[in-house]
Amino acid sequence: MPNRKKTAVVTGGAGFIGSHTVDLLLKKNYKVRILDDLSGGHENNLIHHKRNKNLLLEKKNIINISPNSSFFKDVDYVFHFAGKGDIVPSIENPKKYFNTNVFGTLNILESARNNNIKKIIYAASSSCYGLAKTPTNEGHKINPLYPYALSKYQGEQLIIHYHKVYKQNYISLRIFNAYGTRVRTTGVYGAVFGVFFKQKLSGKPLTIVGNGEQKRDFVYVTDVANAFVKAAESRVNNQIFNLGANNPQSINLLADIIGGEKTYLPKRPGEPDCTWSSNEKISKFLKWKPKVKFEKGVKNMLKEINKWQDAPLWNKKNIDKATKSWFKYMS
Repeated sequence: MPNRKKTAVVTGGAGFIGSHTVDLLLKKNYKVRILDDLSGGHENNLIHHKRNKNLLLEKKNIINISPNSSFFKDVDYVFHFAGKGDIVPSIENPKKYFNTNVFGTLNILESARNNNIKKIIYAASSSCYGLAKTPTNEGHKINPLYPYALSKYQGEQLIIHYHKVYKQNYISLRIFNAYGTRVRTTGVYGAVFGVFFKQKLSGKPLTIVGNGEQKRDFVYVTDVANAFVKAAESRVNNQIFNLGANNPQSINLLADIIGGEKTYLPKRPGEPDCTWSSNEKISKFLKWKPKVKFEKGVKNMLKEINKWQDAPLWNKKNIDKATKSWFKYMS
């Protein structure tokens, strides 16, 4: 009798990192059930799997999931990516962030508890460290500086608590600066890549905050997806890992790779000069290391630059307006 295919639930599976994780799981012959309300993700991210019988998409918000939902029946792993992830909107409307990132996570945990899920792999955020010393390891003090960061950290704490009380196994991966194809192209608060790509398409200067020498630990999305699947399949349980490239790159270098005129804006309070993941622990326990070099990753994205045609075009004036709350509350 053939072995049963492993089954995974991927919350936020139509989104940026989630859809790449779905790609890898299907490649490894998993059955995959996606839970996504498509508020941040898009079905186009899954279009190449349209006829795959091993894939099921349920368009539902995690806030509305019943603890006894049959969607989680006979599932081996839950990859929990669904959540709200922007800084300024979390300052302006924190309730939405705590509802989704905390209480939504609670719903997923209850569903897992009632269905004897082997392991939950949680997409945590390195923003929990605040303005951290670098390189940053998992023992660094926690200092969330805005509601998004706090809500993601509280979601992680819930998962740890469920292990203590209900013996629910987990791995929490604190993601640093993920980038790559399928990163969100629309919406007001996209990542720096989307800001630059739209400006390049429009022949406008690239708006760089501060002097551009600030560095971010950019880690490519397929490397992130690989870490999540490794975390699930590993015998390692109930650990927190940082997940970055361990190789910070400057914003000026990013702008140079993209090409074009530059213009500089005032530095924002509460933003770190450098994010830098210490990968010592994840390398030791999960035998994971990033494979995609930064320049290669950016060039992969530039091949799809036309997908940013409908993205918002930023300039100094509308950036000042959009970040007004940032300067008000973070100064």
